[in-house]
Parts: sequence; C-alpha cells; structure tokens
Amino acid sequence: MSYTPVDYNPYDFANRRHIGPSPAEMEEMLKVVGVKTLDELIDQTVPASIRQSIPLGWAPLSEHELLARMRAVGARNRVMTSLIGQGYYGTVTPPAIQRNILENPAWYTAYTPYQPEIAQGRLEALLNYQTMIADLTGLPVANASLLDEATAAAEAMAMAERVAKSKAKGFFVDHGCHPQTVEVIRTRAVPLGIEVIVGDPAKMEPEKLFGAILQYPGTYGHVTDFTKEIAALHAAKAVAVVATDLLALTILKEPGAMGADIAIGSSQRFGVPMGYGGPHAAFMSCKDDYKRSMPGRIVGVSIDARGNKAYRLSLQTREQHIRREKATSNVCTAQALLAVMASFYAVFHGPKGLRAIAERVHFLTNRLARALKAAGAKVSPKAFFDTITVEVGVGQAGILAAARHEGLNFRKIGSDRVGISLDETTDEKVLIRVLRAFGIEGVPPHRATLGFPEDMVRQSDYLTHPVFHMNRAESEMMRYMRRLSDRDLALDRAMIPLGSCTMKLNAAAEMMPITWPEFGSLHPFAPADQAAGYREAIEDLTAKLCEVTGYDAFSMQPNSGAQGEYAGLLTIQAYHRARGEGHRNICLIPVSAHGTNPASAQMAGMQVVVVKSAPNGDVDLEDFRQRAEEAGENLAACMITYPSTHGVFEETVREICKITHDFGGQVYLDGANMNALVGLVKPGEIGSDVSHLNLHKTFAIPHGGGGPGMGPIGVKAHLAPYLPGHPETGGHAGVGPQNANYAGPVSAAPYGSASILLISWAYCLMMGGAGLTQATRVAILNANYIAARLKGAYPILFMGNKGRVAHECILDTRPFAEVGVTVDDIAKRLIDNGFHAPTMSWPVAGTLMVEPTESETKAEIDRFITALMAIRAEIEAVEKGEISAEDSPLRHAPHTVEDLVADWTRKYPREQGCFPPGAFRVDKYWPPVGRVDNVHGDRNLICICPPVESYAQAAE
Repeated sequence: MSYTPVDYNPYDFANRRHIGPSPAEMEEMLKVVGVKTLDELIDQTVPASIRQSIPLGWAPLSEHELLARMRAVGARNRVMTSLIGQGYYGTVTPPAIQRNILENPAWYTAYTPYQPEIAQGRLEALLNYQTMIADLTGLPVANASLLDEATAAAEAMAMAERVAKSKAKGFFVDHGCHPQTVEVIRTRAVPLGIEVIVGDPAKMEPEKLFGAILQYPGTYGHVTDFTKEIAALHAAKAVAVVATDLLALTILKEPGAMGADIAIGSSQRFGVPMGYGGPHAAFMSCKDDYKRSMPGRIVGVSIDARGNKAYRLSLQTREQHIRREKATSNVCTAQALLAVMASFYAVFHGPKGLRAIAERVHFLTNRLARALKAAGAKVSPKAFFDTITVEVGVGQAGILAAARHEGLNFRKIGSDRVGISLDETTDEKVLIRVLRAFGIEGVPPHRATLGFPEDMVRQSDYLTHPVFHMNRAESEMMRYMRRLSDRDLALDRAMIPLGSCTMKLNAAAEMMPITWPEFGSLHPFAPADQAAGYREAIEDLTAKLCEVTGYDAFSMQPNSGAQGEYAGLLTIQAYHRARGEGHRNICLIPVSAHGTNPASAQMAGMQVVVVKSAPNGDVDLEDFRQRAEEAGENLAACMITYPSTHGVFEETVREICKITHDFGGQVYLDGANMNALVGLVKPGEIGSDVSHLNLHKTFAIPHGGGGPGMGPIGVKAHLAPYLPGHPETGGHAGVGPQNANYAGPVSAAPYGSASILLISWAYCLMMGGAGLTQATRVAILNANYIAARLKGAYPILFMGNKGRVAHECILDTRPFAEVGVTVDDIAKRLIDNGFHAPTMSWPVAGTLMVEPTESETKAEIDRFITALMAIRAEIEAVEKGEISAEDSPLRHAPHTVEDLVADWTRKYPREQGCFPPGAFRVDKYWPPVGRVDNVHGDRNLICICPPVESYAQAAE
C-alpha cells in the first residue's frame, strides 16, 4: 500500500491562521447562503464591470520566514544615541509595561470604548492619563489624547479661535516652537483663513491676535516665564496656548501657574519608544470654561444602574458625526494605547520617581553646559532644562561628524550651531562621548545646581491621587494592569462585530518587530542613512499598496484615517491651484458618508454640498448629477465610500466618477471599506483619484482601545507631485499649503506613526497576494452567512441587486421600538452573551451594523447568531405581551455579578438574565458595571480621578 502524504501546510499563514473558517466550514456556510462556490457568491456580490483583471502577484512568507526578514531589515537601521530632541527623546519603557500593556492583546486588540460597560479597565487607565496631564500642566480638564504634538497645536489654534472673545484673525506662533509644529499649524491655518505670525513673544502685538502658542521649554532649550505675555494676551481678549514638556513640568513652573488657557504637548518620553516618529499620545488640557470646546475624547465619571461609579466617554465625543460639516475637528482616532502606556509610566514611577528622572536629566545637562563653557564654547540659553545650543561656527560639519563617530546624533541648527538634548537614557558614559565629540576629555563633577532661576521652580503638588502612590512592587503593578484588562472585552476574548471598523486578527508575528530596538529606538529626524531598514519597509509596503489599489504613489504621513481624508483633500486643492483653478471649493458628499468626511472637507476650507441617498441606500445619481452641474467650474471634489456606507457595491460608481471628472472635480474614495475590495477591485482603476487606507482596519494594525491608527493616502500620478511635504524631508520650512507645489505637512513626523507601518507590511508579506484576496472573499462570505441566518428574525437593510451584502450587513431594529425595545437594549444584552455590540445607529439611526471580518471562525459566528436569535425571542415575548420592555432582561442588561448574588425580584429567571444562550458558562465575561447613565455623566462632568472618598461612598 502506497503512503499518501497530507496536503495540509501548517505554515500557510493566510488560510490556517488569519482566515477563520476552514474549507469544510466554508462549504457548510455556502449551502446556507445558497450558492455552490465562493466564486459564485463573489460574482453575485461584486459587479463584474469593476473587477480587476490581474490578480495580486507576490508570494507569501511563513511566520518564521517573516521574522527572519524583519531581523534582516531591522539590521539595516543604525541605532545611534539621538540627542536631537525637537519633541522626541530616548526613554525607558519599564519591562512590566512593555510586556503587560504594549505586547498584551487584552490591551492592543480592544475597540474604542463607546460601549463603556465593557471598557471600564482602559477607561480607568485613560482617566489616570487625564489626571496626570491636568496635574502636570496645572489646568483642570484634559482629554484622552490626540495624535501628535504638532496636530495638537493645530487643534489648539482652532479651539482658541472658537473660544476667544477677540475678533482678530491673527494667531501668533513662538519662533521657539518646534519647526514641524510651526509647519503643521501653517497647513491647518490657511484653509481656515487664519493669519499665522511667527516671531519673538517679547515683540508680540496681542491686539492683532485671537491667540498665541508659546513653547516651554523652547525648541532650542530656552526656559521662559510667559506670565507677562499671557497677561497681555488676556488683556486683548486673546487665548494663550502653551506647548510644553511633561518631564520638565515635574520641576518647572506649570503653564496653569502662568495663566495659560490651553496646554499641549507629547507624552512620548513617558515610556513610549520614539519608533521613527510614532505612535505617541499627544495631550491637551484647558481651563474649565473651555472644556465643551475641546476636540477629541474626554473620559468622564458617571454612575451605573445601581448607582455605582462607572466611567464613560463624555461630552462631544465624535462630535463630527453629529455636527458633520459644522464640526470644528475631524478627530476620530486617538492614541489610546500609547496614552495608557504613559499613564502607567506615571503610576509606575509616581511623582517622586518622575521628579528624580527629571532632576537627573537636568543635572546632567548642567554638567554638560559647564564643561563646554569651561572649554571656551559659547552655550545658550542661560536658562534651560534638558536642551542646550552650542555655537560652533564653520566647524559644524566636523562636530556633527565627530558625534556620529561616537555613535551620537546632534541636531543641526542653521549653518553654525548644534543642539543637544539629554534624556532619561543619558548616563555618564554618554556625557563623556558627547564631550569627546568636542575634543574635551572628562566631565565636571555632579552638582545639584539649577540651570534656570529659582523663581521658575514648581511650587505646586502633582499626582496626589492614591493611584500614583500605590506600592510599586512589580507584583502589585502587574496585578493592577491585569485587574484593569480583566474588566474589558477585547478580541482576545470574543468577536467584536463592528460594521465599518473591521476588528480582525492582529497576529502576534505582525506585532513583535515594533518593540525591537532596531525599529523602536530611531529618532524620526535621524540622518536618512541610519534608517535604511525603515526605507526598505516603507518602499515595499508602498509598492504593495499601489498594486492593491491601482494608485501610483502614496504618502505615509497621515497618522489616522481622518488625517488621511484631510491630507487627500489638501492634495486635491494643491492640484487645482497649480492649474490656476484655486477657486474650486465645492465638495459633494452623500448624506450616508462617514461624519469625518464633511468635517474634513470643512477643515480643508471646502463648501460641503450634501447629495441624497436613493431608497436602496445608493447615492442618488440624478441628485448627484444635478449638484455637480450646479457647482460647475467650482466643483473641487466628491467624497464617496466604496462599497457604500450601507455595505453594498453600487453599480453606478464609475458613473459618479465620470460626472465628477466631467465638471473638473477629483474623486476622493474613502478607503474605510477597503477590506471588501482588496484583490477584487482597485479603486484607482474605477475612476477615483485619491483614497486613504485605514491601516488599522483593512491592514491589521490593532485598534489599541481607540488608537493608534494610520491613514496613508494613495493617489493617481497626476496628484503625486502635490502630496504633503515635510520640513525634514525637503518640504522646506515656511512653505505651506498656499504654495502650489504640494500640500503642507499634516503630521509631526515625515512618515506619521512609522513604527506601526511594520505591522501592515508584515500582514501583506505573510498573506501574499492570493491570501489577501481570499481574506476579502471570506469577509464577504461571513457577512452574507450572518445575513442569511438572521434574515427571518431581523430585517436586513440595503442588499445589492442580487440580494447580497458586501462585507457587512445592517440589521433593522427600528420596528422593535414600537413595543419599547431600543437598539441600546439589544446592544447591552449582547454583553450578557459575551459580545461587543455591532455599530449602533450608524449609518442609519436605530439599526445595528454587523461586520464579522474574515478572521472569525464559524463557531464564533454561530455563537453570535445564537445570541441574536435568543434576543429576538426575548423581543417577541415583549411583542406578545408576556412581559413589558421595562421588566424584560433587555432593559436590565447588562447583568453583573452583583445582580447575580443580590435578592432576585425581577420578572424573569436569574438563569435567563445572567446566562443567556451564546454565553460561555465556565469562561463567562461579567461586566464590572451595569448600564451606565449617560445623562448623569454629562450633567455632572468629572474627568480626572475622583477622590478616594467617592469610592467609599459608592461602596456604601
């Protein structure tokens, strides 16, 4: 008898690890859907007229092959000791935080905490972050992070214009601000009609300003007390923004004590690796009067159904979805995971630890300055924290070369100076190398003398809350992190079926390289020859994304999807200006579009014209044509999502593109649903000119509890010359979007959050072209399987011409409102089954948008369907009058352990309430709080850690 080897390949990452259903399970699912093959389903779903003819070509790597490739690429980077500063610093990530937060899927695979009952752990960590920021800046309200320091500064400028009582149009920018911050502010200001004035704060003319931003300490090291300048701004009814440094604020007078209205900066040096530019959590804090104008997310404290303390997102969270083109910001992605890391860094060290680190950095800087001065060097400024500038004249090139010989990077300033910024990783050995680069041997002895006036020493306490004073034994820290993660529901526990959010597998092998020093320790402004590995990775990822999309070029700069939208629109505007058509300013946007679309268009200075939807959810073609005709020569662009926001492949997409082009506009195709296109349809071949890709959706970067994200933009060749520039990569300072050559920078670093590009590159390498295509096909199968199974129980909205959905389906729960059952009730009841709710009330109010992704197994999808069918049975009991909606388990959901053990007086069995079908018995997820009271939270806003007494009161 001949031996027959198995045909199973255990190293086939795409089909054995990433894609959930096995071939046998797919056969069963196809029968339920009512087709014989997956090809037949795709033919019924995706219009033949838009299908790509050439398959994606590259072969896959196994996991071990990928890691070997990554090691080889990482070795091409040269990790130097970068003392460049400019907002990026060496830092020590405590191993307990690296292992238990950054490398822990319980933290990095969680979704944005819009369902607070299953996000109490990360909400507490983010509340700690807000408390840390409010304390250190001396301002009472902080948000739960922004994208980076430069975009936070631009957001602060826009916020200042909203809240200022001055009607002036000028915004002053301190010439001591970091160059990348100045340029991103310029980019943001031009479409908003704001005049940016860069100069010396001592010569500022407040009566011409609605606001000003002052850097403290300055980019060249200056420590300046801005109390007088801020008072002058207030006298002119203008708003004062201070860009600052958290480590410096542990020993320096805080912005709040100077009278600042808003403070911004980066929390990168609190334990988050530089990563060639990111991701890092930026911060913003403000006076209490301005809290309702603050962009981004704010974590607040409310109560649950039993009156227990519960955390939630407060105020204008995702305000762009409510206010759309009237929104003042398009912030959607935050940097939650990085903010959590920074908050744990503060918990880990406590106020004394942070101050000790700051003092060590400062005293080392003081020793360096003394040694240089003793050798006759001209050192400035007189007052500094961790950064000094040395005049070296014509010897600049020689000093920089000598530093590189010592394994150091100094900052090149002009043609005759170098900047040196010390940090947490600096020790005596580094100091010796720095001085050797100047030809100086030895270092002066340590002296605890300050390099700034004593009246600049901080007088106020900070981080007084007990959470920052807990026992810092690693056992206690580890348990605190574990307790918080146990309160949350992330992908490591269960399916997260969020429509339009694509919560797919974030494979361990894709995540590993980002914490390797070869990638994590590079400064974003290090010389290009030190980043050859990054260049190889970015160039190959770009080539693959061009092949996937049919575009000709990419900018990797935007560090969120909404930033990508904004950058794409700026690119279109630069193109029109270069052709002498700068008057084009109208953007057509369907009513069903993501809320960030109209918000981004408004920020780009465009006039939004809304286009109707047809009854089947498609863009109303006749209304679109009419709006395009009315816009005429003023048509700048249209923004469409494909497949549509309703989860359908519209047959008319080519016609929409043609109409737009006929009137001289450009087509922006929102890449939010790219995971239904990869390998099947190339946006660049169906008529679109530019798209952003949510790498944190389609290309496997994890959501991290609300960020990081990346939103690179792909463009056709005619737009490529107009992609965002950057002062560090040839887009010279002072050239903003008013220049026809290119759009201005939109992010602080040239490649945005560069380190997480490695995740998407690894995903593409392991999946291969065929694997990526199969992932798209199976995502469509999984969505159609859910639609087929649920069709009788829940109406399915917006199916295509052949009765198929794309990668997601919308369940219409509005009819149940007639008997008092709300979409909220269904969402909260799913928590009892151990599931995160689908996307609620978007794009249609009162509905649930379900997206299973390709990574979910048939067993998990079936468990989800079982849960929804059981919920439907409970709704039916209400419909039949067997129980009222108020008395049903739907209204009391989610059920906590406290509910389980308390006296049971409800009108349904305890078993039904706490262990519904679909829930695991042994491994059941118990939410730590009951249904959160949103109204109470908005009426009683608390957005820093409440005092310990409140915990005691809650327990009583």
